[in-house]
Amino acid sequence: MFFGPLLTRELVVQPRRPQLFLARGVYVTAVLVLMSTAWLVLAGTQLVRNIGDLARFGSMLFQILAPLQLALLAFQAAMTSASAVAQEKDKKTLLLLLMTQLANRELVLGKLLGSMLPVLSMLLASAPVMVLLTLLGGVSTSQVFRVLVVTLVTMLAAGSLGSTVALAREKTFQALSVTALLIVLWVGLFEAAVIVGPEIRLGSITLAQVGEAASPLRAILSAAHPFSTTRSLLAPIELAYTLIALSLTVLLNVLAIVQLRVWNPGRDIMPTTAAMEGEFSSAAGMMDVSDEQARSTHVDARVRTVNRKSREVWDNPILWREACTWAYGRKVIVVRIAYLLLFAGVMFGLYQAATSGQVTRPSDAAGIVPPAVRLLAPFCLVSLVIVNALAVNSITNERDGGALDLLLVTDISPLEFIAGKLGGVAWVTKEMILLPILLLAYLSISGGLSLQNFCYAAMGLLLMSLFVMTLGIHYGLNYASSRTAIGVSLGTVFFLFLGVVTLILLMISFSSSFQTQLAPFLAFIVGGSVGLYVTLGNRNQSQAIALSSLLLPFATFFAITSFLLGHWLQVFLVVAATYGFTTVAMLVPAISAFDVAMGRTKSAGDE
Repeated sequence: MFFGPLLTRELVVQPRRPQLFLARGVYVTAVLVLMSTAWLVLAGTQLVRNIGDLARFGSMLFQILAPLQLALLAFQAAMTSASAVAQEKDKKTLLLLLMTQLANRELVLGKLLGSMLPVLSMLLASAPVMVLLTLLGGVSTSQVFRVLVVTLVTMLAAGSLGSTVALAREKTFQALSVTALLIVLWVGLFEAAVIVGPEIRLGSITLAQVGEAASPLRAILSAAHPFSTTRSLLAPIELAYTLIALSLTVLLNVLAIVQLRVWNPGRDIMPTTAAMEGEFSSAAGMMDVSDEQARSTHVDARVRTVNRKSREVWDNPILWREACTWAYGRKVIVVRIAYLLLFAGVMFGLYQAATSGQVTRPSDAAGIVPPAVRLLAPFCLVSLVIVNALAVNSITNERDGGALDLLLVTDISPLEFIAGKLGGVAWVTKEMILLPILLLAYLSISGGLSLQNFCYAAMGLLLMSLFVMTLGIHYGLNYASSRTAIGVSLGTVFFLFLGVVTLILLMISFSSSFQTQLAPFLAFIVGGSVGLYVTLGNRNQSQAIALSSLLLPFATFFAITSFLLGHWLQVFLVVAATYGFTTVAMLVPAISAFDVAMGRTKSAGDE
């Protein structure tokens, strides 16, 4: 087979796992609930008089669902493929695969497609649901087909990017962070080209046309529109984008195939191999010297001198290791450089908006969302994803390396361990925590944000950073599989953000009477509560976590409606109270779960 035995194994094993059917069923159910919620919002707040109203509803709902599905599945494809390769590296099984007769092509493509099978099945399962919208009118089967094609090629490109980055990087955190940053840079750079490039010509075309042809956002919006846009290099835009995305997929995989055995094994393995070879050569040479010389070179006869003073370890050795050593690899500097480049781009965009006087101008007809949010929201999301990725990897790396078991024979208390991990993650990701606040400060100075709202937003970002840190540690302790812990943790952060965006889009699109929308959104909120409880508290029974899972979606809905109505203080108080309580609710069982995992106490099932 062209793709090798790795893909064959996944094709045989994946259907035997209930997680595949569960994820597919939950995703399709969520899409159906979202469609039903939108219909209830429309029917409960507006009159549906004729077929034209139904057609407008179907078209508007389809143009909301298409980009949301693209963002969700592309992100999941990238993170899944990156974590699958990173897990092989963490467990040292990639070295075993390199010693087999597998060709580079079979290893790279088999691992990529095998890891993407669950995501591809979710896309295929959503196709019949999308076709149902054609019954309402306003959506044609050709639109559905174009949207599915654009989503598929974007998933392949994002998955190839995650797989290639993970093969090139040594640490899981590096792979996940660089992948997330590159995806945001991919979208952000071409969107910026569309905005600033109408007057910049590159021969017979403009920079804006290049940006439209290479931007996944422009492609999915064009595919979902009844009349395809024809302003790109090729007509329509989605055709040009499909060719570009497929070319990018091929280039990334060719690069990974050619460089596979150059990148792997990494430098963390090579010094060990060189040292072993040196020891063997020294042992062979000692066989030729006399007994006296052998005794003089024996380890007991050596005199060692210390040339420099050893470093002093802090009272909390966990925090010292996280803050004072390269616990996550020296190439974490690459992540910081890429993040600083993204920060510079967002700062330039805010500066352009401020100098042109558009920073406070409404970005849509509803006059609710300012244009600065389009720059700040993705940047803040990437920051939270990176912080969460490091937090969950700080636990999974210890487990994969067998270091958690060594804590059984130490006197490190659970509180020291959790506090050390939180402090270490905060120190390593200090740029991701502080730079978004710096952007908010610039926005406040330029007049786009009042001082009061700046304080609310800054304290809210700090609280959310602490929340995603605790969330990552919580999942890392509760899931034995590193790949599952990483996927669930990053997925939870992304789903929370995407859920907020979805609610705001539905409210803006279908009604302006926000106070009357609790009943239509009830099913959506209850589904979110169940999902949070399954991921947060199913493996660690806690009344506080159960209460948090129940209240968090309701509180988030109330915060969104308060935000759209301009009640800023209510937004801050609700967010601070609910997410702060959830953070504390996760910290307490994290300490007790740490004790149970280390065998210091007995769990309820052992008694």
